[in-house]
Amino acid sequence: MPSRGIILKTSFRESSIAEKFPTMTNPTQHSAIFLGIDTGGTFTDFVLYDGATLRIHKRLSTPAAPEQAILNGIAELGIDPRQLRLVHGSTVATNAVLEGKGMRTAFITNRGFKDMLTIGRQARRELYNLQPMPLPPPVAAELCLETGGRLDADGGVVEPLSAEDLATLRQALQQIKPQSVAINLLFSFRDDRFERAIADIIPPEVFISRSSEVMPEYREYERGITTWLNAWIGPLVQTYLRKLHTGLPGTAIAVMQSSGDTMGIDEAGRHAVRMLLSGPAGGLAGARFIGARCERQRLLTFDMGGTSTDVALIDGEIRLTGEGQIGPYPVGVPMVDMHTIGAGGGSIAQVDAGGLLHVGPQSAGADPGPACYGRGGREPTVTDANLILGRLLPDHFLGGRMHLDTQAARAALARIAAPPGLSVEEAALGVVRIANEHMARALRMISVQRGIDPRRFTLLSFGGAGGLHVCALAEALNMNQAVIPVHAGVLSALGMLVAPRGRRLSRTLNCLLAAVDEQTVNNEFAALEQQGITALRQEGIAAADIRVERSVDLRYRGQSTTLTVPWQDGADAAAAFHHAHDIHYGHRLDLPVELVNLRVATREPRPELALSTAHTGAEGATAADVRIYGVAEPVAVWERTALRGLQYIKGPALITDTVSTTFLAAGWRCRSDDYGNLLLDRQP
Repeated sequence: MPSRGIILKTSFRESSIAEKFPTMTNPTQHSAIFLGIDTGGTFTDFVLYDGATLRIHKRLSTPAAPEQAILNGIAELGIDPRQLRLVHGSTVATNAVLEGKGMRTAFITNRGFKDMLTIGRQARRELYNLQPMPLPPPVAAELCLETGGRLDADGGVVEPLSAEDLATLRQALQQIKPQSVAINLLFSFRDDRFERAIADIIPPEVFISRSSEVMPEYREYERGITTWLNAWIGPLVQTYLRKLHTGLPGTAIAVMQSSGDTMGIDEAGRHAVRMLLSGPAGGLAGARFIGARCERQRLLTFDMGGTSTDVALIDGEIRLTGEGQIGPYPVGVPMVDMHTIGAGGGSIAQVDAGGLLHVGPQSAGADPGPACYGRGGREPTVTDANLILGRLLPDHFLGGRMHLDTQAARAALARIAAPPGLSVEEAALGVVRIANEHMARALRMISVQRGIDPRRFTLLSFGGAGGLHVCALAEALNMNQAVIPVHAGVLSALGMLVAPRGRRLSRTLNCLLAAVDEQTVNNEFAALEQQGITALRQEGIAAADIRVERSVDLRYRGQSTTLTVPWQDGADAAAAFHHAHDIHYGHRLDLPVELVNLRVATREPRPELALSTAHTGAEGATAADVRIYGVAEPVAVWERTALRGLQYIKGPALITDTVSTTFLAAGWRCRSDDYGNLLLDRQP
């Protein structure tokens, strides 16, 4: 089948990409094909390397059956699945949580604690509302089961788990017939034997999630909700991955984790909670890779897709957090530190009863999509607004493979323009400005509100819609530099190919740092390391190629919040913690330091892709000028590949490629580096 993707003259360092799959020592010789796939709410993106060239491809997602878009896209690319080495980022886990579409899950804990997940931390969503609306509990009361097997904080047995307890549990499970079970006993991270005994009595067809395996750390609520989430969505993720694997026989499939590392498909099915930020993590891996090529180590990133926008900060390395949140639920496993808002190209604009214009968080998604897609959508969206303003060209969308319906976009926007008596263009400009303000607020949250000056960073924009808004957002934060990566519209999929396989493991110790027995700490670290190394060796990575990083969570005695610092010994860790506390909070305290958690990261060397520096465009080539609303003179349209080798071009201008469009605003200039990345500077 002929390809509908675009072939770009881009090459990799063959030896490094082969390191992702040790059985392939020479990709060209063995006809291996490496494919990164990011399934988004609107589009599914493909980045393919066949040993000599890079090809990119987009197709509309199929939310009801996400694997179908992948299988169709691979067929359109004309690839033999038996040759594929696939790395995949998926929204299946995320969407299931946000839409509340998990499976029937039983929650097993110790006696007296069945309301643990309902009570939570008693945090109030509306601080000054004396009569807040009650939220439904995560787990219905009839699905919460109590039993023995209670430990104290040191791992001593407070209440044993008896044979009668197990028989009672078995009978209760037979009555409620759950599809999955979450087991969360107190202090099970000290000793997991009781959780294992409970797991042994559960029927094999039921999905099992043990807190001692999912998150062996203190804080029973966070550990419990994370374990429950893993059980709640686990069967859905397993079913999806099995369908994908069945549809791609002979394909080696890896899955992106929320931490920015990849894992094998079997383990991904058992640890679905580690996939909640799967796609966005791929985007940050790609952003870090591109930033290094542009010699920009300090980045504010925003990934604007069709449904949402993700913002994050990279200061040399991708930042991780153990205090992430998905919807109303805290997630204790490591995940990239980012903020997500419901503002994307498909975000719907509407006027409320008071005449106020709103944009998002509702989205037109992929089906029916924005009105201009011509698939039956009638609601006005940000994409429709950009089309009406002239910032999107109807015949250049997706490299000309998809025509945009301008009349449908005008009809949609006319419905919100009429009540306040605006022109369609004025309404469209209002939609874009509101969307920009939502995204600028998110960028301030990840930078200014954390005491970080965004002017010291470069704004790196990607996602299919990011280039249309990058100049406005940089101006809103008073930033003077921006980068739009090569393949910006599919950067998350590209990031899948530069993400290493790895594992991140943890265990709570909880003791005073000054009194810690370093031999005990080293033994605990060694046990975690062995667990991570074993998992990676099962994926074919040689032990000599596995890198290990040790770190610890520390805090002052009396605090509840920790900071993570590298570990070599207690003295160095204490010094690093005092310094980190001073940086984060502006002061340090003369108090004892507590060691809370041990953390180990095991991973293969990060794959490096050697992007080609070959010039691929015709110097000076431009398309016909176009009109953009609000700009007096006609605006030049540049093909992105034509910019390589040229000096700066000045805005206003449009720059098009096969997967995205960039609007270079007045007061900005732009040039392409040798790799095809667009480097933007704001003129004084």
